[in-house]
Amino acid sequence: MHAKSSQEGTFLSETNKFVPTEALGPADCKGLAEVLMSVGDKWTILVVGALSKGQLRYNEIQRRVSGISQRMLTLTLKRLEADGIVTRTLFPSVPPRVDYELTELGMTLRGALVPLHRWAAGNRQAILQNRAKAGS
Repeated sequence: MHAKSSQEGTFLSETNKFVPTEALGPADCKGLAEVLMSVGDKWTILVVGALSKGQLRYNEIQRRVSGISQRMLTLTLKRLEADGIVTRTLFPSVPPRVDYELTELGMTLRGALVPLHRWAAGNRQAILQNRAKAGS
């Protein structure tokens, strides 16, 4: 047995069990970073949250996601649709009706975001206090 040096890093695990430390190859790192940038984006998280209880029309999503511009909502929905996280259903009516809803993959993302939401809600006050201290 050898003692770990401080240079070996910290390994995260929800279950506090051993987590393999194999390094990812450059292609894997790049692919993982791209996915995390996409699903970890502020607007993505809020749109997925808005759609978590079922299908919504564009304007309903915009009302639920406070502060999002029309352009940013459109870009976010297009990217989520291309990623297979959201489906877009066009109803042939006058005016045309478009509904958005999470796919099965989108529901798994929602499930992954719930613990993050709980953590953020539980730690928001501490983070705000720390920011205030750092700013003074």
